[in-house]
Order: sequence, then structure tokens, then C-alpha cells
Amino acid sequence: MSTHAPAGTDDNFHIFDTTLRDGAQREGINLTVADKLTIARHLDEFGVGFIEGGWPGANPRDTEFFDRACEEIDFRNAQLVAFGSTRKAGVRASEDAQLKALVDSGAPVVTLVAKSHDRHVELALRTTLEENLEMVRDSVAYLREQGRRVFVDCEHFFDGYLANARYAKQVVSAAHEAGADVVVLCDTNGGMLPAQVQAVVRTVLADTGARLGIHAQDDTGCAVANTLAAVDAGATHVQCTANGYGERVGNANLFPVTAALQLKYGKQVLPEGALEEMTRISHAIAEVVNLVPSTHEPYVGTSAFAHKAGLHASAIKVDPDLYQHIEPERVGNTMRMLVSDMAGRASVELKGKELGYDLEGDRDLVGRIVARVKEQELKGFTYEAADASFELLLRDEVDGRVRRFFRLESWRTIVEQRPDGDQANEATVKLWAKGERIIATGEGNGPVNALDRAMRSGLERLHPELARLSLVDYKVRILEGGHGTDSTTRVLVSMSDGRSEWSTVGVADNIIAASWQALDDAYTYGLLRAGVEPHE
Repeated sequence: MSTHAPAGTDDNFHIFDTTLRDGAQREGINLTVADKLTIARHLDEFGVGFIEGGWPGANPRDTEFFDRACEEIDFRNAQLVAFGSTRKAGVRASEDAQLKALVDSGAPVVTLVAKSHDRHVELALRTTLEENLEMVRDSVAYLREQGRRVFVDCEHFFDGYLANARYAKQVVSAAHEAGADVVVLCDTNGGMLPAQVQAVVRTVLADTGARLGIHAQDDTGCAVANTLAAVDAGATHVQCTANGYGERVGNANLFPVTAALQLKYGKQVLPEGALEEMTRISHAIAEVVNLVPSTHEPYVGTSAFAHKAGLHASAIKVDPDLYQHIEPERVGNTMRMLVSDMAGRASVELKGKELGYDLEGDRDLVGRIVARVKEQELKGFTYEAADASFELLLRDEVDGRVRRFFRLESWRTIVEQRPDGDQANEATVKLWAKGERIIATGEGNGPVNALDRAMRSGLERLHPELARLSLVDYKVRILEGGHGTDSTTRVLVSMSDGRSEWSTVGVADNIIAASWQALDDAYTYGLLRAGVEPHE
């Protein structure tokens, strides 16, 4: 395991990630050791300076993680950090089992959590304020003697400062004077606001002379703002988690914090070229923790640079910077044009360009596409979530006719409820393809699955490319304007060929008909992607 300073950065400013420790406390996240190793590699690739791996000695999983990380990962940018607490009251640091486990972890850096709120010292630790200061001093000094770099997290610091500022600052001074490289002020309950954070950090920095860091929870929705406010006040160490994962509502999000520091503050906090990998790294970590990436995350969300209003599109056509605060490519993202009933000519022209069609010189064609989109969305279609269906619509208007690989004669589904409680679902489709009339049946877990299987079984002989396609998502929404089971239904389908995904939409007065429309578009688009020429 490498223990050198982070590449592309120096020790003047720290990006410290605690996804594997604090982030793993989010409800719904359960990381295996293999998961933690994978995330650690992603974070090291992104270029953070420190990766807090967990609490060795406190549980077998974290102990195993440190053993394997030291052996299996050659950290290029990050240093591995072990987390633990100060010694117990009345025990010498050299005899404290938890401190020994931190040393045995092999991590070159240790973060100690210390109580800085007087009530927590007296009620939670059940010791005196002076003994708590000795616990901080002894623990830091012992770890320094063992050759470890030490950071101290002052738990509940801001709440403690409001209750007893003098004592909170004494804890900071005790850690600093004992040799802690950084003393981190923690908004553990997440209740602070940026102006409060900035004022406290500025005062503590002036009164103690310690190097300060910030750890902000997001309970007021201000974790990123509070982190940057602390930087404005002089903090040079920021603790974050990937995608803001963490206990309750989460922690300061690593990605908007690092993007702001590098793009807005002009600090080179990541290795050269790492920021362009941010969107990919964010989504890769989301896959490991098995949480769907938020589409509306700053910088890295799929909607972060998506434009829907026609007014915006007209401006972006002239200069994308008019409605974007940065070029999306700088964080590895892309600009997207959403086509909807709000679309004007500029939206359609830009979306066409995105899909490879130059529509700018044909006002009549653009006008027809705009009119058709608005007409379809009035019926309940939505193209901002179904790019593939929009591209088929656009191709039809450009070609002046509908060209497909197959033509529907009819479909039929049967759902049979049996006395034993089981249910049978069967579908029959009648299609025309390559001059042949095809009749095919299929059985499935439900009528839509049966319809999909019937469609595949009938067409795969003529179009073997369909065997590579798979249905990866299926959504149903009942639209306004009807009553209960009598309402209009919209179906969104996502299909994949193993390399990429696309989405299609269908709208009808029943779920089966809407599903057929979406499946029809999905398979048609898949064959076009495979390079097959339409013949119907």
C-alpha cells in the first residue's frame, strides 16, 4: 500500500472522504468488504486525499477491510484512514484496546472522535471535563509516538460551542497541542446554517491557531453550503461522502464540494483530469451501493444540464453558457435537450442535432415536428423521458413516411384465474414482416410479459438481432382526466442491447395497448441501432 501524498494536490488542502464509514450509515446501504474495496478504488481514482475506511477492531468487517486494503490496493492518490475513539476514561492510552487496533490496522492516518460538548462528556462519557481533555491529549500523543498522522473529529462541536464556547475551544487546543495535524469541527446534528458556521470557524481559528476542518451533516439541507462557508472562514480540510450518503438525510456531498472548490474557488484539489471523471465515478459508486443515482444531483445528475423550456433552448442555440453555469463536459456530464409540449423550434433543432439530424434549414419540417409533439403530449405522451420514441417520430417526419420492421395485424391477451389461486397469462400476436404473416403465442408472468414473449418468438427468426435486447425497466402511470380503471394509461419502457439503454412511451385507454406501443417502439429502435434497414 502506498502512503505518499496525493497526486495532483498538496498538503495545503485536504479532500477527505468518509463514504466507507459515515456514508455507510445511510438507511438501505449494507456494504460487504468487497463493496468497500471497490468503492475505495473508485475514490482513489477520483483523487481524494484521504479515504476513511471504517473502525478497525470495532467489527470484523472493518478489520478485514483494512487487512485486505493494505494488501490488495496500491493507492495512487489517497491515504487510508482508520477511525476510532479516544482512550477510555481511567485507562492509559498505551493499554487501550481500541487504540491498539487502530495502530494494528496498518493505516498511516488515524481519525479520533472526541467529545467537545460538555453535556455529552458528562452524560455520555460519564466523566469530568478535565479527564476528557486528558483523554484527547493522551490518545493523540500515543498515536503520534506510533508514527501515525492524527486528525481529531470534535463531535457535536457547533452545538457544544453554543452551549459552552470556552470548553469547546479547550478540546480543540488540547488536540492541537498534543500533535493533531487537523482538528475537525463537526456539525453532528446538522442543524447549523452557513453564517453560523462561518462565524464559529473564524473565531475558533483565531483563538486556537489549530488547523481546522469541517464535517457537516445535511439535516437543514445546508451541508455543502456549510462546508464552503467553513472554507471561506479558513478551514483547509473538508470531510464529505460520495453522493451525500450518510446517516439520516446524509452528509456534505463530495462531488458538488470538490467541483465548487476547483471550478468556483480555483483550488486544484484533484489530480489533473480527475474532475472530468466525476459523473462516471458518482454513478459507479451508486451502482455498488445499489441505489439509483438521483437524476437531479448538481453537476452529475442526468438532469443537471437538461433544458426543456423553449425560451432556454433559443438562448442555448446562440450560446450554451446563457443557461449553464459551467460546460457539462468539465465534470464528465453532457447537455441534453428535452422535447415536450413546451418545445419551440430551437428545442427541436437542438434535439435533432443531438440525435444526428440537421434540421436548421427546414422551417416547415421543424414546424411539423413541433406541432406533432404538442399534439401527442396533449394525448398523454411524454418525450422528455422517451428519447427513442421521439427519434422515431423525427425520422418519420424527415422521411415523409412511417418505415418499420414489422406491421401489426392484431394482438390478444388472456388472463386465466384458476381455482387453486394460480394465474395463467397467454398472448397471441399476428404480424407481417418481410412479406410474411406471422402468428405467435407466448406465456409470461403477466399479460404484458406474455405479449413481449409472443412478439419476440414471432420475430427473432427474421430478426435475430432481437435476441440481444432485454427489457430493463417498465413503468406505468395513470394519467389525469379519467376515473380509476377508466383512466388513460401511460407506459414507459427501457430496453438495453448490453451496451446502452433507450426509453420509449405508449399511451392508450388500457395498459396492454399502451405497453404494445412502447414495446413496438423499443424493438424498432433496437433494430435501427443494430444497423438493420426497415422494410415495412
